Amino acid sequence: MTTTATAPAPAPSPYRVTPARVLRSEWHKLRTLRSTWITLGSAAALVLAVGIVMGTTYTSDGGDSDIDTVVLVLYGTVLGSLCTVVLGILVTAGEYSTGMNRASLTAVPRRVPVLWAKAAVFAAAVFAVMLATSLITFPVAQIFLRDTDQAASLTDPGVLRALVGNAAGTTLLSLIALGLGALLRSVPGAIGAFIGGVMVLPEVLSMLPYDAVETAVRYFPTQSAGVLGSATPLPGAASPAGGLLALVLWTSATLITAAVLLRQRDA
Repeated sequence: MTTTATAPAPAPSPYRVTPARVLRSEWHKLRTLRSTWITLGSAAALVLAVGIVMGTTYTSDGGDSDIDTVVLVLYGTVLGSLCTVVLGILVTAGEYSTGMNRASLTAVPRRVPVLWAKAAVFAAAVFAVMLATSLITFPVAQIFLRDTDQAASLTDPGVLRALVGNAAGTTLLSLIALGLGALLRSVPGAIGAFIGGVMVLPEVLSMLPYDAVETAVRYFPTQSAGVLGSATPLPGAASPAGGLLALVLWTSATLITAAVLLRQRDA
């Protein structure tokens, strides 16, 4: 009798692409860029600085008592979100200007995992920074507001939800910008598209004298993000749940469209 030797199974390659490795690669790129920490630091500083200014200059007889306390304190989020939006565009479109995208897509031929990994690590970083900033800014501003009609604490109804919602809204808006960067592959083009389509267009549409248009505008990205950061219901606005759902849908549509085109277009 003769025996036939079977060849041993090849050992798995230690360099194969896995989701965890793609995530680690994108996190390494994000955290080692100086622009990441400058931009996130600027966003946090703007929110905190404006919150302190609002707290130190507010007076109970100034006619602003009807403004939601969280909205008043975190008014700097309007400026801070511009920083995170620009960073989101740089994360995707910036790689096309430097040529880094070719290296990333060569290492991950399926392409789409690169986009999901970028979105995941970026969202985690922005949410963590903005939530920490909100949780610091609110009590600091309340030091100056404790003797006014805007005095509040973290345990008041809706306050903690609004602080988390403020961070979530900023994060989702920034993810839309990241998706636009992947779609347009141009930093100036994506910035222009975000300003024109996300920020300016709803204001233009709201001038039209049609109830259907007015209702639709409530669920546009910036308007939806606004209701998430309010501890009390805003008149004429969507509910927090409706705003969150609308913002998630806008973000998903942008990222899914970017993923589809990423598979179809040349690198």
